[in-house]
Amino acid sequence: MNQALADPADKKGSALQWLRLFRWRNLAIILLTQWAVWQCVVVPFHEAGILLLQGVLFWMLAVSTVLIAAAGYVINDYFDVRIDAINKPHELVLGQYIPRRLAIISHLVLNAVGLLLAFAVAWRAGHPEWVLLQITCIALLWFYSSTLKQRFVWGNLAVGLLTALTIVVMLLYEPGLHHFTYQPAFLLQDGRHQPNPVYVLAAYAGFAFLLTWMREVVKDMEDFEGDHAEGCQTMPIRWGLKKSAIFVQILGVLALLPLVFAGWKLLQKNEMSPLGWYILVAVVLPLLWWVFSLNKKATTLHYHAYSRHLKFIMLAGIGSLFVYRLYYG
Repeated sequence: MNQALADPADKKGSALQWLRLFRWRNLAIILLTQWAVWQCVVVPFHEAGILLLQGVLFWMLAVSTVLIAAAGYVINDYFDVRIDAINKPHELVLGQYIPRRLAIISHLVLNAVGLLLAFAVAWRAGHPEWVLLQITCIALLWFYSSTLKQRFVWGNLAVGLLTALTIVVMLLYEPGLHHFTYQPAFLLQDGRHQPNPVYVLAAYAGFAFLLTWMREVVKDMEDFEGDHAEGCQTMPIRWGLKKSAIFVQILGVLALLPLVFAGWKLLQKNEMSPLGWYILVAVVLPLLWWVFSLNKKATTLHYHAYSRHLKFIMLAGIGSLFVYRLYYG
């Protein structure tokens, strides 16, 4: 970090630097995911009951999630300044363009507004206790940034869980889905069997959890040098890069198995099933290639590229929601 080189006029940071600090691309993916889940899975079942998450209330909950996630990125960078100065000096924003004190203020404001939005939705539903989920996420993001991310496995699990919760929160905050929890995996609606939306949300949450866990380990492999200098105990530092890569490959196989099964079952019912073909071609094949080519190299650039590749596979998974809507909507 070389604060002396920063232009005093940039001390408060330009809009671009703030967007970089907030990881606006990741926030856009979170927002897209929640909108796709709502539009493609929740809305088609609106005839089963009146939905709470319609119009303004849905967007209040979605914006709440985005704001709390943005606050999480800020506090993560706040605790990671020295590590990032080693791993990603060219991407360093906090302390160089945006003062750390201002970042903490923005962290508090973002969390406060996000919490208020979620509380308003929960209050409207008559269940103010639901906001405990957001409070838990805020606390977990702080604990992750300050402590867990330096620990073996636990930091990766925490981020995977938080990613899955961006989908689970839709289930919690939509009372119209609660009665499906104890229903069978397939429901008879409009004369045909359709997947139980709760099961669908659980499947996507599980997929998001596994792929995020994989990506976090790969990012730790990419950040090996800086993490080692700071005395972190991440998986690559404890196990080494090769064993960590094998572990990620095992997680990849665990993610592939249900996808292959789902695609095969869909094609078994209908050889021209667009959803079945989409899952196999757009998700399974890229993930299969990713898993078996991860350990070809052991360089920072390689792991950085594969971290980005995994994000595109996650986007392909989100895309399957729209195919799902066309198929079952």
